[in-house]
Parts: sequence; C-alpha cells; structure tokens
Amino acid sequence: MIASNTPYANLTPEVVLAAVERLGRPTDGRVLALGSYENRVYQVGLEDAEPVVVKFYRPNRWSVAAILEEHAFARELAGAEIPVIAPERIDGATLFEHHGYHYAVYPRRGGRWPELGTSDDRVLMGRFLGRLHRVGATRRFEQRATLGVDAMVRSSAAVITGGDWLPEYLRDRYSQSVAAIADQAEAAFAGVAPRFLRVHGDCHRGNVLWTEQGPHFVDLDDCVMGPAIQDLWMLLAGSRAEMTGQCRDLLEGYEQFNEFDRGELALIEPLRAMRMVHYAAWLARRWADPAFPRAFPWFGGARYWENHVVELGQQLEALTEPALRL
Repeated sequence: MIASNTPYANLTPEVVLAAVERLGRPTDGRVLALGSYENRVYQVGLEDAEPVVVKFYRPNRWSVAAILEEHAFARELAGAEIPVIAPERIDGATLFEHHGYHYAVYPRRGGRWPELGTSDDRVLMGRFLGRLHRVGATRRFEQRATLGVDAMVRSSAAVITGGDWLPEYLRDRYSQSVAAIADQAEAAFAGVAPRFLRVHGDCHRGNVLWTEQGPHFVDLDDCVMGPAIQDLWMLLAGSRAEMTGQCRDLLEGYEQFNEFDRGELALIEPLRAMRMVHYAAWLARRWADPAFPRAFPWFGGARYWENHVVELGQQLEALTEPALRL
C-alpha cells in the first residue's frame, strides 16, 4: 500500500533495480538519483550496455491513460525527428508497473543548461519549438489537462486559503491579489482567443538539454492543451527590452516552420502571474512529502508569504502594461 503523504517511502534502490531487470535489462547495481521532485528519476547502470534513465510517476497524480497520451506525444515528436527524449518501447509497451509504481525507461542523453545567450541559439531554439507545435497542432489531447485560470489560479488559491499557510495579516491582501489576477487573466485570454494545441507545457531551461547540435527537450510530464506562447515565455529573461529581443529571435526561428499569432504576446504576463500562484500551491500540496521540506526549507514561513504577496502585487501592475511589441 502506497501512503499518499510519503508515496516514495517504499521506492528503495532494490525496487528500482528490480523494476529494470524485470524488463529483461540486467543491471550492474548502480543507481544514481537525478533531480526531480514531482516524480522520482534514476540513472541505472546496465551490464554491457549504456545506462538508462528510469522515471517513476508520482502515484495517483495522472491516470494511466494520461501517461500513455504523454508517451504517445513524445514518440510522435521523436518520429518527426524533433529532439524530444521519448520513452523506450519494450515488448510493445512504454509504461510498466512494479511494486505499486508506474514507470518508464528512457535513453540517457547528455547536455548542459541552455544559456540562450546568443541570437543564433535563440533562433535555433525557436525552430525546434515551431516544429514541435506543428506536430502538436495535428490533433488534440483527450486525457491531458487544458491550461486554464480556474485550475492554475482559483483552485491553487483555495489550497492556500483553505489551510494554515498564510499569516492572518496577509490573508486579505493575498485573496484580493489572486482574485484580481484570475479576473485579469481570464479577460486577457478572452481578448486574445488563442488557438489551443498540444504543447510541452513546462518549457523552462531546466527542461532543455543543450548540445553542440542544439536542444533536446525533456520531461513532457506537464504537457497540456495550451496556447503556443506557453512554450516560449519561460525562455525569456531580463528587462523588457531584453525580453523583446529574445522573443524576436525565438519567433524568427519559430516562424520558419509554423505560424505564430502575435496577439498571444499579450498572454506572457498573465501566464507568469498564473504560474506564480500555482507554484506556491504546488509546494503546499506536496509539503507532506519529506523531499519538499528538505529541498525548499524557505517555503511557508512568514517572510516567504510577505515576499510572495508583494510579488503578486508587482505582477498585477505588470498586467496593466502593454504587451511586448516586436
């Protein structure tokens, strides 16, 4: 029986090795934990073969059907020669179960954090995203989520206000800020009316491995139906002028392979605000998992919430500014 608060308590190195070996992959006993919080990911050494990466899904987060849809999307992209690291198919399957855990096996791929410090690098990244979205637009997800304000903002805020997270003197300011963010984000989406397609969903630099040949996209765990800008805005950083130049480069590459509605630039700051609210609630939802207090010791104290409420207020001001103009 897997406990909801400590879902990985029984995922010992012996269980990890046995999960790989039952697929006909003799291991050499080496298990290296890789950085992951939502799921658990390990590099496992094999006898007479390259190591593999094994991903154990957080129990009760996704349905089997939703995970299989993620796998199918990844393999569809890889089949189109888009550099996505897709799960291996073993005896016709990509998802397996052992000791109560669902898991998948991936080839190990190297790479480094993408600086995206040059125009050429950003154009190249844009090309791959344009190709990814061209495939993503060919059909819809049926089992995966659709990006929306209710799930990311209102439901997230309910997690915070429904618990003992907020100091009493911040509750009203927090509630007012997230309510305003929800209303303004909904208005922005209504004004833009973006096309929704299958997107990576969590395309920040930590989910990209950069090599001499360009990027490899990893971790489609949060793939959703969403607007194209969802996979671009998290790659932007710095001042407004800097982000404008970066976005121009990304779209130069993107539009070589796919059309982009420039109206979606108006969604950058609403999406940023939605992610800020959702991130805090994600930490709160996972706080009973012992890995989270160890990894995020700063979360939950009065100082954290004071800063968070200030940042939400600043982001509300950003929502009133004109969209980026390229």
